Amino acid sequence: MARELSRVIGEMTYDGLISGLTPQTKIGAGTIAKGEAEVTLKRGTVLAKAGGKLSIHGSGKTADCILAEDITVGTAADVDAAIYEAGCFDPEKVIVADGYTLTETDKDALRQRGIYFAGVSNK
Repeated sequence: MARELSRVIGEMTYDGLISGLTPQTKIGAGTIAKGEAEVTLKRGTVLAKAGGKLSIHGSGKTADCILAEDITVGTAADVDAAIYEAGCFDPEKVIVADGYTLTETDKDALRQRGIYFAGVSNK
């Protein structure tokens, strides 16, 4: 009986979100609050926490973590999601609320949580 010793079990496309090995990437879980309309949040979305629930980061909020994988949030119930609690990320690849730009204060808040930013060189 022949055995298959190697085979492709999946594929991964590098999206450039994670830009370094230090600090080590740490994945956790969080609850994203239901919204007023169904929305798909993309991997790399910066999330803020209020009242124990997460929402997309924007003006008047404090950045808390980064979404680890795409997820659809509806209007009926909160959704559990995988989040990055620590790691090194490319600031050009993260997503925030429409019309908002990540500030140095946001980066400081994330740094206190173990999330750092470093751009990726194309050399």
